[in-house]
Amino acid sequence: MKVTLIKYTPEPERAVAMSARLCYSAAGAEELAKTMSEAQVDKLIEKLFTMGHLSTFEHVSFTFAIEGVSRVLTHQLVRHRIASYSQQSQRYVAEHGFEYIMPPSVANKPEAKVKYEALMRQIQQTYDELVALDVHQEDARYVLGNATETKIVVTMNARSLLHFFEKRCCLRAQWEIRNLANAMLAAVQAVAPRLFAKAGPTCVTGGYCTEGDLSCGRVNREKPL
Repeated sequence: MKVTLIKYTPEPERAVAMSARLCYSAAGAEELAKTMSEAQVDKLIEKLFTMGHLSTFEHVSFTFAIEGVSRVLTHQLVRHRIASYSQQSQRYVAEHGFEYIMPPSVANKPEAKVKYEALMRQIQQTYDELVALDVHQEDARYVLGNATETKIVVTMNARSLLHFFEKRCCLRAQWEIRNLANAMLAAVQAVAPRLFAKAGPTCVTGGYCTEGDLSCGRVNREKPL
């Protein structure tokens, strides 16, 4: 898996703080962006978190290039609706010699690994044979499995990312998308540490769990009323 933060709103923390300050100031946005001190930015971001007023976090966005992931992952990823996605097309990109993702639970069991790899070879052979029979690759792709490697570009605003990290950094999340979420979190914390200082599952950020009977047991306290 390769995750690269390829673009983001310049000075994202200042943009969030300026947007919040604008609501209660006679000054214009451009003036506030220039005159707010770093201490004021820090204080305002902390206040926004405390009050749960995160609408201004929607003014900044982050774009990721993601490679070496499976269709299993992207089917989960696109359930996060407040985002923009551009995925490699199996209709226009031929899958001769396609790469695939192998779960650790399969890779760690020699007998399971042999069966898995044999199936991938069979799928590849069938795909190639269908194309050789003049079946268009847009139809030949129907034999491809969820393990097939894909590439995707994802853009989310900071508020959507906070929700994504809450759900997908959780130990209850499926292993592949959890790895992705952790990599994305590390990338945004490097450029906007104040915005994402409290990002992650609720057991880490709030000391409570929302999973109920499915909790991993890290914390036992449920969400306070």
